[in-house]
Amino acid sequence: MSEFHLTEDQQDCLQELINIAMGQASDQLARYLDTFVYLKVPSIESIDAKDLLQTLSQQQNTMAVVSQGFFGYEGIRGEALLSYQEEDSGRIGDLLGYEPDELSQDEQLIDISSILTTTFLNVFARQIDNQMSYNAPKLLPSVQNCLSEHLQEMTFNWDLALKININYQVTDYSFNCNMILLIPETAIINIKKVLDRILAEF
Repeated sequence: MSEFHLTEDQQDCLQELINIAMGQASDQLARYLDTFVYLKVPSIESIDAKDLLQTLSQQQNTMAVVSQGFFGYEGIRGEALLSYQEEDSGRIGDLLGYEPDELSQDEQLIDISSILTTTFLNVFARQIDNQMSYNAPKLLPSVQNCLSEHLQEMTFNWDLALKININYQVTDYSFNCNMILLIPETAIINIKKVLDRILAEF
C-alpha cells in the first residue's frame, strides 16, 4: 500500500471525526442562519491529479466555485472548493439576511462560502486538537477554464489528493451547496500521523 493511502482503520477514524464535526457544524450553522442545515454523510477517497481535474470539471450545472485554502498545525493543509448551481445563487442573500442590493452576488457567494468552510473546519480541527487558519476565499466564476489553472498555481503537489465531498442542504430555502476538501499528498502523511495518534489512544 502506498504511504499516501489511508488504511481501513485510518479511514474509519477520519470518517468518524468528520461525522462528529458535521453534527456540531450543522448545529452551529442552524443557529447562525436561523434555519435547519442538513449535511449528508461525506465520501472520502484518494484521487490522482488526472481524475481530480476530470471530477471537478464534470460538476453539473455549476455556476460558480469559491476556493479557500486552509492550514493548521502539524502540516495539515489543503483547499476547500464550494460549488453553487445557478438556481441557488438567488437564495443566498435571503439566507444571510441581506437587504436587496446590499452586496453583489459575487460578494454573497464569498460570504456564504467562508461561513460554511470555516464553521466545519474549525469544528473538525478541535476534534484533533488543532487550529485552522485560512486564506482569503477566491471566486472562480469560469469553472471549466479556471479550476485546472487554479490548482496548478498552488504550491502543493496534486499528483495525489485526499478528497472529502460534503453536501450542504438548507431545507427552508431549498438551497444546496457542495463542498470538496482537497488534502494534497504532502499533507496526507501528516493526517495519517494524527489519525494513528488518535487510534493509539483507544
